[in-house]
Amino acid sequence: MELTTVWFVAIATLWTGYFVLEGFDFGVGMLYRVLGRDEPERRAAISTIGPVWDGNEVWLIMAGAATFAAFPEWYATLFSGFYLPLFAILVGLILRGVALEYRGKRDDPVWRSRMDAMIVAGSLLPALLWGVAFGNIVRGVPLDAEHEYVGSLGTLLNPFALLGGLTFVAVFVTHGAIFLALRTTDDLRLRANRLATRAGAVAAVLAIAFLVWAQALRGDTVSVGLAIAAVVAFGGGLVANVMRREGWAFAGTTFAIGLSVVSLFVALFPDVMPSTLDPASTLTTVEAASTPYTLKVMTIITAIFFPMVLLYQGWTYWVFRKRVMVTA
Repeated sequence: MELTTVWFVAIATLWTGYFVLEGFDFGVGMLYRVLGRDEPERRAAISTIGPVWDGNEVWLIMAGAATFAAFPEWYATLFSGFYLPLFAILVGLILRGVALEYRGKRDDPVWRSRMDAMIVAGSLLPALLWGVAFGNIVRGVPLDAEHEYVGSLGTLLNPFALLGGLTFVAVFVTHGAIFLALRTTDDLRLRANRLATRAGAVAAVLAIAFLVWAQALRGDTVSVGLAIAAVVAFGGGLVANVMRREGWAFAGTTFAIGLSVVSLFVALFPDVMPSTLDPASTLTTVEAASTPYTLKVMTIITAIFFPMVLLYQGWTYWVFRKRVMVTA
């Protein structure tokens, strides 16, 4: 396999890991004010993601760094064209991180309320805008012959991309509610379970519409098969949630998100940024790639350090695997 293909697969894997892992903590961040009826319940909900949310964001850093190093032309086109949405995502992630770290530093209801608002906004905004961004990458954007983005912010807010944004939000809310049901006890667990069922029905409709539209735009046999498998996994997760089998439900939504993201990357390959102006202006993996030497060095470094990241993150989840109790 060519190294350009290897690194396209690696970047797709990193984005898949990011959305699977950050997806549930985005969902918890959007939901804990809704599900937690008092401060002890909200503190318990936040505690479920407290030890892992920053580790989940490592996948985003690795995906961005890998894109910059392996496909600098893709990185430049993406960041110049999507500058404002990506800047808004960064602001949202910073607000959320600060609020998660400082929420418990003062025993003041006003302080906690402000931190809560920052966590909710910092979870909702990135989830929505990642969906918009990936919708545009799959649909294509106006690129000229130099692979420069020649559209505006309004160009990015097209119906398909907005559907992608709503789909990401709904799926992450469902994923987060199931995670809360898996990690909490008593009434909080029951409310999370019920909300996951209701949100899951909405998410299923949106996800099917988005995946069908995406496959109609640029799908092939393999990507269509993956998209169908994702829908089946999501449906299985919802059934397991109704049966109060939260572990199987979380596995279902995890596989659904993973298969959906993979199906989008498979549909995109070998392009990385399709042009809606002229197919000849489409940016491909070969055109966007670094030199073979750079890719070779990156491959060696990644083969050494990536397993360490996986081991550390797996150990973190194992240590904090027990359910969180609501305490006064």
